Amino acid sequence: MSHRASSVVIMALALAACSQGAKPPAAAAAASAPAAARSDEGPRIVMSDDLVHLEYRVFGRGEPAVFLIHGWCENADYWRGQFDALKARYTVVALDLAGHGASGANRSDWSIANYAADVATIARQVPNAHIVLVGHSMGADVALAAAPRIGARVIGVIAVDALRSVGLPPLSAGEIEAKLAPFRGDFVGSTRALVTDSLFEKGADPQLVQKVAYDMSLRSPAVAVPTLEKLLAFDLATLLPNVHVPVYAINSDLAPTDAERIRKALPDFTLDVLHSGHFPMLEAPERFNTLLLKDIDALAARAAH
Repeated sequence: MSHRASSVVIMALALAACSQGAKPPAAAAAASAPAAARSDEGPRIVMSDDLVHLEYRVFGRGEPAVFLIHGWCENADYWRGQFDALKARYTVVALDLAGHGASGANRSDWSIANYAADVATIARQVPNAHIVLVGHSMGADVALAAAPRIGARVIGVIAVDALRSVGLPPLSAGEIEAKLAPFRGDFVGSTRALVTDSLFEKGADPQLVQKVAYDMSLRSPAVAVPTLEKLLAFDLATLLPNVHVPVYAINSDLAPTDAERIRKALPDFTLDVLHSGHFPMLEAPERFNTLLLKDIDALAARAAH
């Protein structure tokens, strides 16, 4: 795989994790919770604009509300190593995007815009004054697309092993189809090969590698393949001019991140690099949580001034 191909793959979900590689307070609770969402840590459901049921959970209380947005073929549970660290200080909203986890899959357009609308729908159920959007891989694109939809409540975006393609030319239709072809032909085998061969560093915990590979490969191809197609065709360059909040990134060293190139499109960009594979929140949760808390605190402090 060429450097550009692997970079695009790791960044968009590592190509969407595939190219590379739940749940908030109800309206009644919102009315009685002035500054932060109340938490019962149970599943909650809201209907998307196109009538898909979206499931999410709320943990803890406090400002800001931290939205955890998973990547391609993942679900809210991929953030389980962050729940305890975050809920001690903030309101945490862990959501399943449509077609993933416990959310519904009765949708025909699996675009990044529709996933962003999912996040905005859930945000309307959360009464917090401030929101930080944290997105892993494809989830980072979703977070950036959701930020303008949610508006001034969003005080920052934190991308996790993502955004490496910012500033690069978009893929051609032929390149996109070449990347999709293996997944169209053998989704399970191609997804497992992607995860085991490209998304973990050598020497990674083999049980974790196998668990993630099997988990991601068992997602519905009817959702996963068109999502990957939309992701590969998604042009961040058309979106970034509408992003007017600081953007932080916690990227692995699995592939290089050209921060200077990214800053040409996102001037207020800050990068931390962590030694891990594509899933630092699973592979190195303590080290990852230290950086995540630092970034959330920095965004909260900036919003306070």
